[in-house]
Amino acid sequence: MRISDRVQAMQNSPIRKFNPMADAAEAAGVKIYHLNIGQPDIETPSVFWEAVKGFDQKVLAYAGSWGLPELQDAIVDYFKRFDMNLERNDVLITAGGSEALTLTFLSIINPGDEVIVAEPYYTNYLTFIQAADGVVKPVTTYAEEGYKYAIKERLEAVVTDKTKMISIVNPGNPTGCILSREDMRVIADFAKEHDLWILADEVYREFAYDGREMTSFGQLADIEDRVIIIDSVSKRFSACGARIGCMVCKNKEFMAQVFKIAMGRLCVPTLDMVGATAMYKLPADFFNSVRAEYEHRRDVAYDALMKIPGVVCQKPGGAFYITCKLPVENTEDLLLFLLNEFRENNETVMYAPAEGFYATPGLGRDELRIAYILKAEDMARGIELLGKGIEAYKAKGGK
Repeated sequence: MRISDRVQAMQNSPIRKFNPMADAAEAAGVKIYHLNIGQPDIETPSVFWEAVKGFDQKVLAYAGSWGLPELQDAIVDYFKRFDMNLERNDVLITAGGSEALTLTFLSIINPGDEVIVAEPYYTNYLTFIQAADGVVKPVTTYAEEGYKYAIKERLEAVVTDKTKMISIVNPGNPTGCILSREDMRVIADFAKEHDLWILADEVYREFAYDGREMTSFGQLADIEDRVIIIDSVSKRFSACGARIGCMVCKNKEFMAQVFKIAMGRLCVPTLDMVGATAMYKLPADFFNSVRAEYEHRRDVAYDALMKIPGVVCQKPGGAFYITCKLPVENTEDLLLFLLNEFRENNETVMYAPAEGFYATPGLGRDELRIAYILKAEDMARGIELLGKGIEAYKAKGGK
């Protein structure tokens, strides 16, 4: 019996593949500061639990394949805040943003089609695109430049006659890079010139710092027929386990075609949609305190990183991630040392090595991604341990 070439070509998640070592260390009593995964510790809004507890139907039945109409309508109302006028069936409810991405790639990509993605990218994009028999076409970005990628010359350098789509995460995971309206215009004009779809993953939309404007590619009317927006409750409402996302698109033909797959997977979990509906109805000012908290954590994390000699990083403008260069040759080797050997007061730290966030071989080996999702004092301590761990690693002969 044989396993498909497609799945054998996929990588293990650079975010999760070190979990067994971390589990072993914690089982031995070691405290680990988990900076490797974007799992917020901010409480899920109480309206989610209240809505689920208030569910009073006698049968937990299938929902419609589009999703609960009440949730679609709540999302339509949410996007009115951004001057976007949607209809109910411009919104397809999915099992998290991940399913929305998978359905999008399956519906657009033919074998060998290329998707332009800025690297480092959210690592699961490679998995989703490979599952659709597509090819990642990377635009390399650099720590010294704040991982900026909305540069016409660099985009033009990678487009080919096989290019089908440009995929954007804004604000960015793993870099925290955030696009201005001028940057969005560069990408929009590039997509129009080359007749490309724009996949706009905007699940971190509310997390824009230093007074930056919250935006959406859906606000650009001249490209509304080629924009597919990905949204999710996971990070916005600190409800990762609910697994409720959606795709938003005004291209009726695309939505009709992707709905064929949605019908095949039947529906999204009903109770999670009930809770998500309540969260989407929260007022806009709900996010003010949450945003302020993450901005504070970003500042604490960035300041702590800047105290480590040799770190290269610019302060990110959004989301809750920082990617940076470390003064080591291989951050994966350093992480193994931190998890298996390094301890201070029986504590150590964990992050995501960045090589797995790149498509270009050899890039990212000296970089890492951290998620500033812990309270500020824990972020400061975790990065302090990182700095001390680097010192111990080099003293032991690490490079």
